[in-house]
This record gives sequence, C-alpha cells and structure tokens, in this order.
Amino acid sequence: MKNFIIFIFLLYPVFFFAQIKDEEEDTLEYEYMFIEGDSVPQTVINLNPIYILGDLKFPSREDRIKYLILRRKTLKVYPYAKLASERLDSLNSRLESMKKASDKRRYTKMIQKYIEGEFSDELKKLTRTEGQILVKLIHRQTGKTTFGLVKELRSGWRAFWYNTTASMFDISLKKPFDPKNVYEDYLIEDILQRSFKSGLLVRQKAAEEYNFYDLTDIWLDKQKKK
Repeated sequence: MKNFIIFIFLLYPVFFFAQIKDEEEDTLEYEYMFIEGDSVPQTVINLNPIYILGDLKFPSREDRIKYLILRRKTLKVYPYAKLASERLDSLNSRLESMKKASDKRRYTKMIQKYIEGEFSDELKKLTRTEGQILVKLIHRQTGKTTFGLVKELRSGWRAFWYNTTASMFDISLKKPFDPKNVYEDYLIEDILQRSFKSGLLVRQKAAEEYNFYDLTDIWLDKQKKK
C-alpha cells in the first residue's frame, strides 16, 4: 500500500576539498580552498548553524507523549528522506551528462529497478503517519513535493493516480514541509535540530534552511495571541 513512496527513491555527491597555499604576501599567508563545483577560491567554509536548545516544556503529559511518538517516527524516516535527496542529486547529475533521450530513459529504469529491489520491502512497512512525515521531509530535503517528483520523473497522470491512492490512506503526496504555519512541522524541525546536535542523525543540507530561533519566536507569538 506504500508503493507510491518507492518512486521517490529514483531520485552521494561527495565533496572534495583541495587546499592551496598562496605565496607569502606582506608577511601574511592565506590558505585558499576550492570546493568542487565552485571555481572561486574561498578563504572560509560556511558551516551549518549550531543552535543552543533549551529544555522542552509540555503543557500536559499527553502533549509530551505525542512529541515522543513524533520523535520516534521522525528519527525512523529521516534517513529515507536524506537518501531520496542524494539519489535525486546523483540522478540529475548523471542525466545532465547524457544527450540521448533513450539513454536517459534506460538509465532511469535501471535506477528504478535497483531502488525497488533495495528498499521496497522496508518502505512498505511504514505506517500512514510515518509515510506522511516522510513526504514532508522529502520536501524539506529536495525542495520538491513527492507528487512533483513523481510527475517530473513519470507523468502527470501517474502522479495524479498515486496521489489519489495515497489519499485513501490519509496521505497527501502534495503536502509540503511548512514549519512556519504547521505546528507539527515545527516540532519535527525541533526534533531534527536536537538530533543533529546530539549525533543521533547525520545532518544533510536542506533545500530550504530555516532559522530555528525565528521559528520558535513565531510559535511563541502565536501561543501568546491565543
């Protein structure tokens, strides 16, 4: 019943860093680094922000239990969303190097069979809520909804069909990740940031990066207005 999720995995770029020491100039020595894909030398590398997160406080025991359940499910499906992003980058990079449409179709089908054989059994075991969280996290990591990815790699009709099928199980392939307006998504972002910080999850750059402090201010303000 979760076959629609498999197609998102059609979609590891590895970054290599080279360091070049410039000749001594005015008694100062600068160290330049070239990042793959960038022709401009850099003197610094932008690192991911590290947030200082306070202790969580919940209005009730029920709210705490809901958060812990959401945490367990988010930790379970995030690696799949991360993999989907890696596969998409790898697929797009390879397709760009191909000129013939027939070669592109052949390569896409080959990747599809590989992914289905490798991950289909695991993805079919996801619950409805885990599947919906995965759909949101795929949007977070790739910048595209699962519906959009299926439409891009398949056809509009196929995407419509899978979205309709998913809706029968309360899953929308068109649902984006929106932590500014959806409280559950904000909690998912909170879970991710804490898990990155503790080492439970390996951080992958998201398609759209959010400032977690700004998100927190948004929801604190909303709660004050209630």
